[in-house]
Order: sequence, then structure tokens, then C-alpha cells
Amino acid sequence: MHEYDIKPIAEKLGLKEEQLIAYGREKAKIELKTIPENLPRKGKLILCTAITPTKAGEGKTTTAISLADGLALLKKNALACLREPSLGPVFGVKGGGAGGGESTLYPEDDINLHFNGDLHAITTVNNLIAALIENELYQNTIDVDPDRIVFPHAMDMNDRSLRDITVSQNDKKGIPHHSSFVITAACEIMAIFCLAKNLEDFLDRIEDITVAYRKDGTPIFARELQVRNACKKLIENALNPNLVQTKYHTPALVHGGPFANIAHGTNTVIATDLGLKLSDYVVTEAGFGSDLGMEKYLDIVSPLAGFHPDLIVMVCSIRALKLHGGVKFEDLSIPNVEAMVDGFKNLEKHVRNVSLYHVPCLVSINHFSQDDPSETLALEKLLNERGIPFAYNSSYQDGPKGALALAEKALDILESTPSEFAPIVTEKYSIPEKIEKISEKIYGADSVEYDDGILQEIEGYQKQGYQNFSVCMSKVPNSLSDDAHLLNVPKHTIHVKKLRLFTGARFIVPLTGDVFTMPGLPKVPASKKM
Repeated sequence: MHEYDIKPIAEKLGLKEEQLIAYGREKAKIELKTIPENLPRKGKLILCTAITPTKAGEGKTTTAISLADGLALLKKNALACLREPSLGPVFGVKGGGAGGGESTLYPEDDINLHFNGDLHAITTVNNLIAALIENELYQNTIDVDPDRIVFPHAMDMNDRSLRDITVSQNDKKGIPHHSSFVITAACEIMAIFCLAKNLEDFLDRIEDITVAYRKDGTPIFARELQVRNACKKLIENALNPNLVQTKYHTPALVHGGPFANIAHGTNTVIATDLGLKLSDYVVTEAGFGSDLGMEKYLDIVSPLAGFHPDLIVMVCSIRALKLHGGVKFEDLSIPNVEAMVDGFKNLEKHVRNVSLYHVPCLVSINHFSQDDPSETLALEKLLNERGIPFAYNSSYQDGPKGALALAEKALDILESTPSEFAPIVTEKYSIPEKIEKISEKIYGADSVEYDDGILQEIEGYQKQGYQNFSVCMSKVPNSLSDDAHLLNVPKHTIHVKKLRLFTGARFIVPLTGDVFTMPGLPKVPASKKM
């Protein structure tokens, strides 16, 4: 038998071979129609989040993988439930999104590159809709205003040259007009893919997308393009969750991959729901820090999906805390207790964010060999003084054994401290109230400022019946503020510069700071190092 054969992994979840759609020997899709509709959820959900990201890397994905491995080492029926990597970051900065070291998903290269075709299917659905609205303009059938086509093209690659383009320039019959591309992980189709509860919900949401406006100002929805059946054929197989495993043979569902600085930053509702039915402990993650992925998980995903975390694991490292305390990256190997103590303010703020939702919190300290004993002792003292539970995790080097302390502490909290989850942003609030509540309570902003015309635009959306839509903030991940250069816990104001209306995903996206929906490549892309 192949070392990473997927069939024994399926058996751990109670799945039979005929319930799998095999993609070679190491990976498969779980055919949703073979899962009984009345199968109850039995699992506890653990959500991994982190402090404000730094160049040092906090290790959120490796922590999620290793925690599932640690639970499995303790003979628990555990499952990791994670996002699919986007090719843009894989070839750009990160070089991969399947964990690292001894806490890695297998088959790593397949997961990072193409992986069962899901992102291709999502991109194709997006570009079919984009092509159809351009065709309606060309054929002049539904009076499309060329200056108000609001649905962009998509591709799963970083390419800044496509952020702002002109199309139909050399077409004698066409109408030259502005257009754009977004990276697939930032497109509305990806958000819908990850929020949909089933195929019909996905298709209903697709039909609700606002793609353009007529010359009289009325919206054009995707349903007018008669796209439902074509989208069904393109996406039906992709909606089946992908089954893989960790290096140490713990099952993992890897499905969907929206960015948390633009969309909601979590894997699919479908996969997590299935995981909670098949496993006793499900470990998932939300993108970036608690201010982005976690907030969106708790205020958007959980109320929609009907499940919520029983425990939130807050990932940090002494190296990252020192960066927030003002240490230069090249000086991180030098012991600096004072800087670490100052950077602790960032961790403390993120732990407070968790407490707002009344969910138990466990700090996971990603432990490195170069961490100085004086720094670890100082960090332990700060955590103990504040009554914050914590555990060290050295799984990057040590594998599941390095996550045993974290797994044991997680089990203790799950057994002793029930989650009393409640979102902080609900339908009762107006759209500005939602923006301001998130900005002030989660980001710690003193106030919110709106560019000219933004509040009038919001008022128009509320009059159209979108008052109950969620707010999905678009913000830089590297700071609690909307300025990536402000580290730790800065005093700041949030500036809302633009809005995007996602009527299919059913949220409004306030754009703050400098966030690109189509990232660029760095001077030396990761692709050159492969």
C-alpha cells in the first residue's frame, strides 16, 4: 500500500470507498450525495486565529495541522478543515499554503498547485458571467451602461497589470470601456462558494449577483443572463469537499480559499459542516489575525452556518511579539525582553477580541529553538498574571509530539469551559453601525471617517433592502489600523474610502487603507526559487 493512500484515511471518518471520487491514490473528493441528509453534527469546533501578522510568521496553518495531529496522537477522532492555497501567493510571496516542517498536508505540491480543479471551476464560473455581461453590451439586448459594469474578470494569479484595463479597444462594433481583474480568492464567486450550504444555495446566490446597471440606473442581476444551469455544470463537482491527510496521517478536508483582507477568509461551510458530522474534533483556521478572519468567522459565517467555535486558539510567537515591540527583523535572534513585553500588548488586544464573543481562548506559543529563556519566562509571567491559558507548540520541528501540550490543554478547556458564543454585529444594526462597531471594538479605532459620498451610497443600499447584509471589512492585515506601518496597538482612525456590494454573497465590503483585490508579485517572486 502507498504510504499516503487516501482509503485508510476515509475509513477513519467512517467513509466507504464508494463515497469517494478518487484523484489518484493520495487525494479524493467526498461525494456529498452519499452523505445522509439527517446525519447530526457531533464534533467540537476549534478555530485557530492569530495576533497581527508579521514578517516573522506566526504559524497559524501549521498550528491548526499540528493540533489535529496532537489530538489524533491522544487517540481522539480529529480532523483538520482548512482553505485551499491560491496560486498567486504560492508563486508570489508565501511559496505554499499547506503548512510547513513536520506539520504539513500531503500531497503538498498537488494541494498548492491546481488541486482537483476547484479554483479553476470558480474562476470559470466568474469569467463566464463576465463574458455574458460583455456580450449583452455588445448585442445591445438589455441596455447595459458600459460605465457601470461592476462585475470583474478573475484569474488565480498575481498580476498587477490587470487591476485597471480597457476592453474592446480594437473592436469596430464594440464599445471601449473600463474593466478589471481580481484574483480568484477575492472574487464574489469564491465568497459564495465558501458560504453556500449546498448546490441550490450556491446557484440562488449566483443569480442574485449584481453584475451591472442599465442606463436608467436599475441593477442587472446575473439571473437575467440565464446562467444557472451552466454554472451548475461547472461547479457541481467542485462543491464536493477534498479529502487529504497530514504528514502523520490525520484526515484533512481542504476546500475553498477566500482572502481574509478582502472576503471572509475561511474554508467552506459545506466542508466544516461535513467535518462536524464525521469527526469528534474539527480544527479550522481563519485568515490573518482576530481582527480580520476571526471577526468575519464569528459575525458572518457562524450565524449563517448554524455552528460556532467551542474554543479559539490564538497563535503567537516570541519573535512576532518582539517585532511589534519595535525590534528589526534582522535583530530577532538577539534576546530582548523589553521589546517582547511591549509587543505583548498586541497579543493581549487579540485575546480581548475573543472575549467579546464569549468563547474560551487558548494561546498557542509557536516555540523556536532561538527563543531565549528570559523571554519565555517573561511571557509566561504576563500570561499567568492575566489568567490567560497557554501552551507551547514546537510541532514544526517535533511533529505531533510537539503539539501534545497544546492538544491536552485544548481538551481540558473544552471539557471544563462551555462556549457561550454570541456575535457582536447582528442584523439589528444599520450598516454604518456595523462598520463602527467592528472598527471601534475589534480594531480599537477612536473613530471612523467616510470619504465623500460613502454615507449617501450606504443610505441608497439600505433603501434597496440591503440593511440586513453583513459587513465584510477590507483592511490591511499587518496592522489593527488601516495603515500597514502602524504596529502593536496604535491609536488610529479607520478611513472608509470605497464600498463594494456583493448581493450574491450578501455582504457589503467597505474598503479601507490600501488593499488590492489583484495583488502584484514581489521583486523576487517565490516562483523563481522553486
